Amino acid sequence: MSTSVPLVVRLLASSVSIAGRAGKIVRDVMSKGELGIVEKGKDDYQTEADRSAQRCIIASLAAQYPKINIIGEEDNPENEGEVCTEWLSTDADKEILSLECPPFLQGVKEEDIVVWVDPLDGTSEYTQGFLEHVTVLIGISVNEKPVAGVIHQPYYKNLVGNEKKTGRTIWGLQEVGVGGFTPAPPPSSLIITTTRSHSNPVVEKALQVMNAAQILRVGGAGYKVLQLLEGLASVYVFASPGCKKWDTCAPEAILTAAGGKLTDILGNNYKYGASVSRPNKTGVLAAVNDELHDYALNRIPQELKEKLANK
Repeated sequence: MSTSVPLVVRLLASSVSIAGRAGKIVRDVMSKGELGIVEKGKDDYQTEADRSAQRCIIASLAAQYPKINIIGEEDNPENEGEVCTEWLSTDADKEILSLECPPFLQGVKEEDIVVWVDPLDGTSEYTQGFLEHVTVLIGISVNEKPVAGVIHQPYYKNLVGNEKKTGRTIWGLQEVGVGGFTPAPPPSSLIITTTRSHSNPVVEKALQVMNAAQILRVGGAGYKVLQLLEGLASVYVFASPGCKKWDTCAPEAILTAAGGKLTDILGNNYKYGASVSRPNKTGVLAAVNDELHDYALNRIPQELKEKLANK
């Protein structure tokens, strides 16, 4: 890979290839039927696919970019192990390598970057067979802000020419745009996407005040943001501390590159530096554009915002 290509563009190009490799691991674990499920906490599961996909992603990135700080969801020494040679990816997406890097990212060094990895977003759905909800997320932040990201869907079915292909990879880069598909306009009526498996009274109250025509309940932050990008929903509302930084870094980067916005329920941006706390304690509010984000933010009652902020 040419070192004349700016670092962030090279890293994004590598991440696209690595996410595809991780997606194959996710499919392979499922096809063998031995998921190796471990319960990390209440309604918080980990499978062999989570563990193996993370080892693939972190080992592949670390081999190419040794000074980058990489934070993964399954960040636990007992989950580390020998990485199969066939899992390692050294490829880079050629289309991305040809992109022009935005001026504000051209001088970035490895030490300035934190990569947030969710090797299998939607683990609960994965174990229950809702495979279309599953994504692999790799988010790239510089100076605490998400600047690029990858969402890979291991089970997405598409037709390339006359050949059926499994898997799709969507990427975004600030001031450049998104690739892997073409974003669609929002639906004509207000449709909200929210959690499928982590609801509570506060979450439900935030949904009720929106006066939405429809509420879609799906798994995974990556899949919810894809619904916004695909024109299936207008706003993503989750008034709960259930999400983590590895859930939102890549989706936020891609959504922002497409003209959307992702904040907490109070309207504040999350920071993605290496030393920040992992949980998104004040929920998630995302929309396909600023106008819809403002609408949703203004609908949420102040007392609900305060209740969430004081948790």
